[in-house]
Amino acid sequence: MNKMKAQLHEWKEALKNITLKKCAITLLGSFILAFGLYHVHSISGVTEGGVLGATLLLEHWTGISPALTGGIMNVLCYVLGWKLLGKEFIAYSALATVGFSGMYKICEQFPHLWPGLADMPLVAALVGALFVGVGAGLCVRVGGAPSGDDALAMSISHAAGWKIQWVYLLSDLIVLVMSLSYIPVRRIGYSLFTVLLSGQLIGFVQNFNRTQETGADCVTEN
Repeated sequence: MNKMKAQLHEWKEALKNITLKKCAITLLGSFILAFGLYHVHSISGVTEGGVLGATLLLEHWTGISPALTGGIMNVLCYVLGWKLLGKEFIAYSALATVGFSGMYKICEQFPHLWPGLADMPLVAALVGALFVGVGAGLCVRVGGAPSGDDALAMSISHAAGWKIQWVYLLSDLIVLVMSLSYIPVRRIGYSLFTVLLSGQLIGFVQNFNRTQETGADCVTEN
């Protein structure tokens, strides 16, 4: 009973730090990410690594929407890394996950805006990286993440003793290699390009004009 009370107290203290501004930024970031994933990545043959890429891979293999698989995979990753991640991070990440799934579902009700990107992989890689970098970067900046990549990477890094950046790279490469089942080798090269570029953009957005360290600085995206 005392343990349960202590856990409830910890949650109350963590929730006190949740602000409306950060929630709005988290939702904005997840909306931008979902918009880009639907209107760029899902039609261009240029995919992402990690959980985002895995949702597109499963959509190709099974026809199941990323709106569903993204939510399920993220929850599993967060559960895996529960003891390694702060409660505030979990709260913002849950909000980002719900926002992403909801926005992607809304996008699916409309035709793709730029179907011509299917024939312009380099442009798709650049535009896709912009949406992913800005969208995920905004979420990471306030201390959450729309993808379970962070939770998964931190768990593996802790268990195996690997540097976290190599865990991110490994997860991206695994998904990209599996994506060869439906994406030509040349387009996988563009996918690798967009993964590297989006990672740099995430870091830029996370730290842009930041004058002091926050809890979000402890979260590193790929």
